[in-house]
Amino acid sequence: MLKYVSAEEAVSVIKSNDHVFIHSAAATPQVLVGAMIKKAHELKNVHLYHIHTEGDCSYAKPEYKDNFKVHSFFNGGNIRSATNNHLASCYIPIFLSDIPHLFSNRKIELDVALVQLSPPDAHGMCSLGPSVDISIAALHNAKKIIAQINPLMPRTFGEQIHYSKIFKAHYFETPLYSSAPIKEKPEILAIGQHIANMIEDGSTIQLGIGGIPNAVCSLLTNHKDLGIHTEMFSDGLLPLYESGAITGKHKIKHPNKIVSSFVIGSKKIYDFIDNNPSVLLLDCSYTNNPHIIAQNPKVVAVNSAIEVDLTGQVCSDSIGARIFSGVGGQMDFIRGAAISKGGKPIIALPSKTASGESKIVPFLKPGAGVVTTRAHVQYVVTGYGVAYLHGLTLEERSRELIKIAAPEHRENLERQFFEMWL
Repeated sequence: MLKYVSAEEAVSVIKSNDHVFIHSAAATPQVLVGAMIKKAHELKNVHLYHIHTEGDCSYAKPEYKDNFKVHSFFNGGNIRSATNNHLASCYIPIFLSDIPHLFSNRKIELDVALVQLSPPDAHGMCSLGPSVDISIAALHNAKKIIAQINPLMPRTFGEQIHYSKIFKAHYFETPLYSSAPIKEKPEILAIGQHIANMIEDGSTIQLGIGGIPNAVCSLLTNHKDLGIHTEMFSDGLLPLYESGAITGKHKIKHPNKIVSSFVIGSKKIYDFIDNNPSVLLLDCSYTNNPHIIAQNPKVVAVNSAIEVDLTGQVCSDSIGARIFSGVGGQMDFIRGAAISKGGKPIIALPSKTASGESKIVPFLKPGAGVVTTRAHVQYVVTGYGVAYLHGLTLEERSRELIKIAAPEHRENLERQFFEMWL
């Protein structure tokens, strides 16, 4: 069985110029990351790879620029400010479904993977808990696995790894990162209602985290035989599951199972996935494969945006040139839903920002990234309604989007639309 060592000894494996993967989201191995940062003075040019993580990421601060080179496929809130000064050198725009192939095809050769796992079961298998995502591919391809073994990690079904693959292990019991749902604003509830009205019984749903997915789930409890095939889910799924609305009986891929790549939320959702055979957490190159997604019936994919221009171009990863998050799985599911029989790809966003600016704009901000092209967009939803853009001209699209903009911005949008097109 495993022999446990101190965190300091575990990370002593990391050498200058190594390429190191860090486990994702709620499974980020905080103790190992902290121990690595403490030995920064011994290291030069260590390349770190990860998607959204939680906890301390001071390795991204300017004072460590010679020690650590950050390569982020998706920025979380903990890293945005730390990377503002060198975004161009650390952010990698890429579909979530493509990231595992970077490891398996050796385009990125990983020397070390820092992960948090459950203790081995009777068969020697360790669970990745709530975060399989790109992490299982990293484990299969890293030369050395350094594991933080945590008995509080939920044991999830799907992808696991045998303890014999672990090079060094540190035992540390700690609660997982936890976040609680917030009370939703009226427009978010209105968006949720519009989307709920579009979802038929027997649909397969992709929902993420945040106010809009939670609002949608809360309004679907009277639906029947819904299925879940998603990139991630959070606490909003629980009341929908408890209502009996989720059966998955009509799904083609993994019927009767909730399929996801990772989970993040409160302790309640971690308790739900723990030893729950109805939930499968799988490699995101599979969960986010549009051709896998499309095999399920009536796929409804709900994704958010930072802004949408009057032609339907969707910016979801940046505020102007400042990277806010990442490409993620939006295009994977937008396309998968579009080619699913009866599918509905949806972009949902509040009509305006917290400061009152319109999120439906004549032009995207300078430097803004187009995550979803206007050719891929079909439905755009705000609290003021649904704009269906598929098959429409640029002029027709603009008129439909202006109808769902915040009322106080419509006149200005119409004027700029006229100047732009007419």
